[in-house]
Amino acid sequence: MVHSMTGYGRAEAVLDDQKYIVEIKSLNHRFLEISLRLPASLSALEIEIKKKIGEPLIRGKIDVTIRRDANASAENAHYLALNLPLARNYFDLFTQLKQSLNLQDDIKLGMIAGQKDIFLPVESPQDMTTLWQGLSVVLEEAIAGMMDMRRREGEILSQDLLARLDLMAQLINRIEVKAPQVVSEYQKRLTERIRELSSGLVVDEARLSQEVAIFAEKSDITEEIVRFRSHIGQFLEMLHSDEAIGRKVDFLIQEMNREVNTIGSKSSDADISRQVIEIKSELAKLREQVQNLE
Repeated sequence: MVHSMTGYGRAEAVLDDQKYIVEIKSLNHRFLEISLRLPASLSALEIEIKKKIGEPLIRGKIDVTIRRDANASAENAHYLALNLPLARNYFDLFTQLKQSLNLQDDIKLGMIAGQKDIFLPVESPQDMTTLWQGLSVVLEEAIAGMMDMRRREGEILSQDLLARLDLMAQLINRIEVKAPQVVSEYQKRLTERIRELSSGLVVDEARLSQEVAIFAEKSDITEEIVRFRSHIGQFLEMLHSDEAIGRKVDFLIQEMNREVNTIGSKSSDADISRQVIEIKSELAKLREQVQNLE
């Protein structure tokens, strides 16, 4: 089953009276790259989270956001702690200001207590083992949603790729049918040209046959057609496999491009040239599509 690298998953759950929301976005990338945005309280679980997310993936740019929305109940309110070093610093500054400006007012508690960060929230300690057990379930749900979207996107991509491969198979068949006619047409044109130039003299049939044979050998595209068909067959097999095929089919398209370029360079026939151009156009579209395959 072909998978796209584009996907999105979301899940949420209440753990230890706090709601955790997990969002995972996946985009195409040459390698597997996981970026996390976590609350500070979950930083100790960063390695476990990355490992969990990376298990079912081969490549892609994965952006993960985990948010925590605490309930407003008194049971879940943060405790406060005094930032005593900062309070002392504020007091020293106020004292310096009073002396410098020769002020008479006293430095009172309210002046210092009202300053920023004098009182800091302190979270109650959490059991990380228990939290991870619950959070891993939420992650699995978000991952499953993302993987399902990647699978559905992969099915759509696969149908498009199959249609393009079928079209290229038809085009290569037309080239194969046309190729022998090119030699016959060359022989006919060469014979007529020689007769025109020789003013009705007898044509050396042996020499003519030799020239036609040389042309036939130079313009023979049988091997290229066979290899091109083989590449199509390999492509079809990959599309029905369960492996990550993105890099493999990208290389295969390069080989298909090489074969069709050779066919174009060997043939001087206008009809074959048109088929070659159409195949190259389909290969370009094919390459653009497979960039999003895992």
